[in-house]
Amino acid sequence: MINLIKVISYFAIFKYPLTADEIFYFSDTKDKGKVLEELNILKEKGVIHENEGFYSETKNDELISRRLKGNKEADLIMPKAWKISKFISKFPYITSVCISGSLSKGYFEDKSDIDFFIITKKNRLWIARTFLILYKKIFLLNSNKYFCVNYFMSSGHLEIEEKNRFTATEIATLIPTYGKDTFHDFVNKNDWVYDYYPNFKMESEKTKNISKNLFSSSLEKVLNKNLGNKLERFFMKITIKKWNDKFNHLSKEDFEIAFKSSENVSKHHPSNFQKKVLDLLNEKYEKIEKKHYIKLEPENV
Repeated sequence: MINLIKVISYFAIFKYPLTADEIFYFSDTKDKGKVLEELNILKEKGVIHENEGFYSETKNDELISRRLKGNKEADLIMPKAWKISKFISKFPYITSVCISGSLSKGYFEDKSDIDFFIITKKNRLWIARTFLILYKKIFLLNSNKYFCVNYFMSSGHLEIEEKNRFTATEIATLIPTYGKDTFHDFVNKNDWVYDYYPNFKMESEKTKNISKNLFSSSLEKVLNKNLGNKLERFFMKITIKKWNDKFNHLSKEDFEIAFKSSENVSKHHPSNFQKKVLDLLNEKYEKIEKKHYIKLEPENV
């Protein structure tokens, strides 16, 4: 039961009630019958509420209406996200593109962005990232609405270092659109996710292969040599310096989480969303313990 409370509490942060099937998917058991039994017990005790097949912390019809509207919007915007994924995959050194964020969880609203998780070739992450950011700044006037490319990893090191409920949930809900083989490698390197979500399935049947155009292939050949190595170091150096100067109000610890950067990873999350979510989740655990006398171990932030 404790695990189910954690699952419902996590999504409650996003005001997102869950179905029994979704709770089972994010549970720590492969016994669906046990999950349904425990949900009924929690409901009888008043720890959770169920309405129209949706489970949440509170009884709120508006949350269900909000979710259903967001689900419809997600269905409508998804073809556009796939089209943009294809466009991103054409850029030099991109080896895999995944839809992430709220859209990967089946939700979209007016204030939402289309988020992408991108994997690049080894030793070319910063070149690939710079090309995409320049495109966004020049042609999209730096808008993130349909082109939020804030998380990059390289195939040189595919293991996520922060292993917690937030990162596990993000991985478990990724929608791989292009670059199946690289995505498989990524999941295999992060099999710790199964410790949180043993029912996680690597859905990649719809994932398409990446086909580079002549311009991108030619540019890669030019930059595969020493010039590319120099540009890679240069782009990494100036980007990190810019972030340090702009966000010097953050503590060193918070900066390293929000702007985790190395030759194999680039993360640009100024609001430090991961820490905020896990802090809020731990606060929920404390409230549940006080109200229902159920002890929930805090999440690793």
